[in-house]
Amino acid sequence: MDQKQLDQLSINTIRFLAVDAVQKANSGHPGLPMGAAPMAYTLWTKFLSHNPNNPEWLNRDRFILSAGHGSMLLYSLLHLTGYDIPLSQIKRFRQWDSKTPGHPEYEIKSGIETTTGPLGQGFGNGIGMAIAQRYLSNRYNKRGFKLFDYYIYSIVSDGDLMEGVSSETASMAGNLKLGKLIYLYDDNDISIEGSTNITFTEDVATRFKAFEWHVQKVNDGNNIKAIEGAIEKAKKDNRPSIIIIKTTIGYGSPNKANTASAHGEALGEEEVELTKENLNWPKEPAFYIPKEALEHFRTAVEKGHKQEKEWNEMLKEYKKKYPTLAKALVTLKPQRLPVGWAKKLSEYSAKKDPVATRVVSGEVLNILAKFLPNLIGGSADLEPSNKTYLKGKGDFSAKTANRETHNLHFGVREHGMAAILNGIALSKLVIPYGGTFLIFSDYMRPSIRLAALMGLRVVYVFTHDSIGLGEDGPTHQPIEQLMALRAIPNMTVIRPADANETVQAWKVAIENTTGPTAICLTRQSLPIIDQKTYSSAKNLSKGAYILNPKVKNPDIILIATGSEVQLAMEASEKLSPKVNARVVSMPSWELFEKQPQSYKDKVLPPEVKSRLAIEAGVTQGWYKYVGDKGDIIGIDKFGASAPGKVVMKKYGFGLANVVKKAREIIKKNK
Repeated sequence: MDQKQLDQLSINTIRFLAVDAVQKANSGHPGLPMGAAPMAYTLWTKFLSHNPNNPEWLNRDRFILSAGHGSMLLYSLLHLTGYDIPLSQIKRFRQWDSKTPGHPEYEIKSGIETTTGPLGQGFGNGIGMAIAQRYLSNRYNKRGFKLFDYYIYSIVSDGDLMEGVSSETASMAGNLKLGKLIYLYDDNDISIEGSTNITFTEDVATRFKAFEWHVQKVNDGNNIKAIEGAIEKAKKDNRPSIIIIKTTIGYGSPNKANTASAHGEALGEEEVELTKENLNWPKEPAFYIPKEALEHFRTAVEKGHKQEKEWNEMLKEYKKKYPTLAKALVTLKPQRLPVGWAKKLSEYSAKKDPVATRVVSGEVLNILAKFLPNLIGGSADLEPSNKTYLKGKGDFSAKTANRETHNLHFGVREHGMAAILNGIALSKLVIPYGGTFLIFSDYMRPSIRLAALMGLRVVYVFTHDSIGLGEDGPTHQPIEQLMALRAIPNMTVIRPADANETVQAWKVAIENTTGPTAICLTRQSLPIIDQKTYSSAKNLSKGAYILNPKVKNPDIILIATGSEVQLAMEASEKLSPKVNARVVSMPSWELFEKQPQSYKDKVLPPEVKSRLAIEAGVTQGWYKYVGDKGDIIGIDKFGASAPGKVVMKKYGFGLANVVKKAREIIKKNK
């Protein structure tokens, strides 16, 4: 069999594994794998540097199927090249507890680099991966030692390019000249509703040229020589590249090729037979893999082993020549942090003037940056407000491509920022953070949800956390955002009450390697709670704790978060001595729920029915902690434009109202 025949046999193997898997599941998207198989084959067999026996090899090329609905394309490639996706799992496509779900779910041990499916997300993740690659290469690569020299490849679709997040991130990638980024655009002109002529007629090539990308076109998606040549050219350019490849969705299907029905439904038994006949493929058995094709694909195992072995030998020499850097590299592993790093975080004295928690967060970040060399991040054009700048750590830009820098400028691109942060975190060697106003977490939510789904260590710095921000008014005053973030599984939300809780919030966030953390911070200054009189802020790690333990046998429990904790403390003092009011600071529901029931009952004794929650946000959810005999001072309407103190008081967050509410609850429950 000559090479041309072997190429075609291998491409059709990819196609029909996908077709048979979708047909057996009677669910899925066969069209993309059928049309994009040639470009995927070319990339995986001629360019992709990877080791199927060690999917976590640090210098592997990354491949993202941003068009995640075509997941069987990825699963076919992973199985054929020797990853831990056995044929039995291909046959269980989209079934309970299989390794082949409907859309790719991050599982690096199986070779799946990121979770995709929500269109545009993989596109943005790739930009984050390219930023991580450049950061790591700038810090660790030396002449003759290219430790981090990998590329990021992706197959993207019409739908990916329609989503706004792709424009945000593409713009940033072009500005940064991320030359290790190469995207193959599966240009098939079809989406679920039919031809893209009804929605998507822009000149994509011109658009990406405007984004400062290197742009090429391949007019025939089956011409693997042309695809190969385009990738070779892309690798030589110092800009991010997009290769626009004209394909036919459902290629080979006599009746469904180039139609919307090929996009998101099985071909049907009759059409599967006709397609196999059309492409000269055996009708039986299903899931047929020719021996010659499998042997060809499996050369990736030996090739990958050799590539990683050579890299390991280079690393061995690197350790001898650059022992300090090599030692620092070891500490970047997700579960490892420099010894004693947390002790560098000092406490704030109650004698200091009141200070906004956003200001403290900025101070803590700059301390952390001295001991965590892999901490990088920035804000969505709000650094002066978010306090996210790392002093003396340089600005990441196209002009600083050869030196270590830590400060990212995301521009006014909140959604893009969140998708990029996920890509950075997926390197597993870099800790990313991103800042904006809490209200704009809504713009970021799809990517935040995926960070939680993937269990990524991403830190969100959300400032201006309540109506207390004042004059900017209801468009900028978060009301439902805290609760909306708390609703995301595997998400840790922390709203610290003062400077010392802010310090501890950062400690928790850095140590959290199993999911993202949102730290919600004030614009307004808050008094620093005296830890000699009240409990230590170190208790923040438990999610909630008794702030005034000297108050015994409480008549009522005042539960508060963030800036409202100070109000609860003042109310407790005002109610004394006639009323014993326990104050509970509850900066994190999620951390509190992880505690044993005995601890939760100690903080919130079941026998104390009189409870009042105080939080400048929606009341939804708080009845879990106050019960049917308690009450909540919250906000179930939008904010208003006025000085912060005025707005807070008008909305019920004043001492007199809290005291009044507390007395009413106690009276009602007698």
